[in-house]
Amino acid sequence: MFSFIAQRLGMMILVLAGLITVTFLMTQVLPGDPARAAAGRNATAEQVEAARERLGLDAPVHEQYVSYVGRVVQGDLGTSVFTQRPVTDDIAQVLPSSVELVLAAMLVNVAVALPLGVLSAYRRGRAVDLAARLVALLGAALPVFWLGLMLQAFLSARWGLFPLAGHLPFGVSVPRVTGMTTVDALVAGNPAAFGEAVRHLVLPAVTLAAAYIAVVTRTLRSTMIGALDADYITLARSTGAPEGRVVLSHGLRNALVPTTTILGMQLGWMLGSTVLVESIFGRVGVGAYSVTAVLQNDLYAVIGAVLVIGIVFVLANFVVDLVQLRLNPRLRRGRATDGAEPAAQTLDPAGERA
Repeated sequence: MFSFIAQRLGMMILVLAGLITVTFLMTQVLPGDPARAAAGRNATAEQVEAARERLGLDAPVHEQYVSYVGRVVQGDLGTSVFTQRPVTDDIAQVLPSSVELVLAAMLVNVAVALPLGVLSAYRRGRAVDLAARLVALLGAALPVFWLGLMLQAFLSARWGLFPLAGHLPFGVSVPRVTGMTTVDALVAGNPAAFGEAVRHLVLPAVTLAAAYIAVVTRTLRSTMIGALDADYITLARSTGAPEGRVVLSHGLRNALVPTTTILGMQLGWMLGSTVLVESIFGRVGVGAYSVTAVLQNDLYAVIGAVLVIGIVFVLANFVVDLVQLRLNPRLRRGRATDGAEPAAQTLDPAGERA
């Protein structure tokens, strides 16, 4: 078990090193002059050169790389040209809102996709299976911006079930502690504000989750079919175990290993896909911040956002590895090097080798 964790930690460090290298190369190949952007549009040639020297852009590339790595390790992502503040502070201001949205979307994703996947596999080939797959496919096929606008038009503007945009109603506020409105409302002991924050979060979360539900549903359906056809499921049924226990405790548990991998990857994908959702629903997050940085040619802000999203993606996958370590006893015994092989084919109802 400790060897598995050490291996995954080593891989995570290597991926982070590669990510830092890629973001540094972006500073070298992307169009635009960072020194001119930092000095201002109306800066003189002398001011541009002074900015270049101050930023260390006049040094050789290898020295710039070493300096860049040192700054990133210390949490220094540069200074935003647009806000004139450290990029780290800007992202720390907006990232919690995006994380809140992603977590809410992931909750919707799991709450919808897992039952659909299990039901579709258990009733495969029947009308319920076809309906479940059709619903999942429809969610993936609808463009994000169109779905968000339709939800606003009907559920907000016409029927008034949910707010149109924003984080809280006009005139309602909570003290900022974490940057997540729902959590801050709970910390402040304001249940009314918490309820409003949840209502403002529902439509953006559903819009963001819709495209990912189909992937989880289809993955879980495929692995569940393999699990339900396994010999140990037949053995569990022959012992007289309740059907619900057979399906959920034995079948679903074994099918979750590849599904958790998909869910972990989706956390990073969702964080990088918040741009349209935050724009439609007027939420201030890392997606909206990235769009502003691109429009303002704010190179360090763009690269900082890319780096932070990449770090979140890597950390999410490391957490998934730990979850798989808990779900798959083969990993804890050191009999497998990864969780890529579906556990449903090798585990019996007690979680041991068949």
